[in-house]
Amino acid sequence: MSSEFNWEVRVYYEDTDAGGIVYYANYLKFFERARTEWLRAIGVGQHQLLQEQDAMFVVKSVSADYHAPAKLDDVLKLTLKIEKLGRASLVVVQEARTGGTLLNTARVKIGCVDSALRPRAVPDDVAARMRGFVL
Repeated sequence: MSSEFNWEVRVYYEDTDAGGIVYYANYLKFFERARTEWLRAIGVGQHQLLQEQDAMFVVKSVSADYHAPAKLDDVLKLTLKIEKLGRASLVVVQEARTGGTLLNTARVKIGCVDSALRPRAVPDDVAARMRGFVL
């Protein structure tokens, strides 16, 4: 059974351009924060993961589709599901919505690496926690 992680963030003035619309690159920041909060929610502290298991997650690639603009003071509902969980990487699909309106969809490929930035397997205990979010 798959599950979806949800997290909300409000759009502040600093997130917008001169027209009061969320600057396109800020969706990547919102999605990064949501991934961090998701890891926390499943009991994975990124600093602790690096210190104790010599593992960290890095973004390899991202593609984003912009559907509608978010504006100052909107509350964005950010969602995350795992499209693919591999041995040393995962692909997540993230969405940003306000009300019932889909604003942005991103597909993010994330690799697991050690402190020397060499690919390594996602630690078994972490992978087990992630499995509940696979589509």
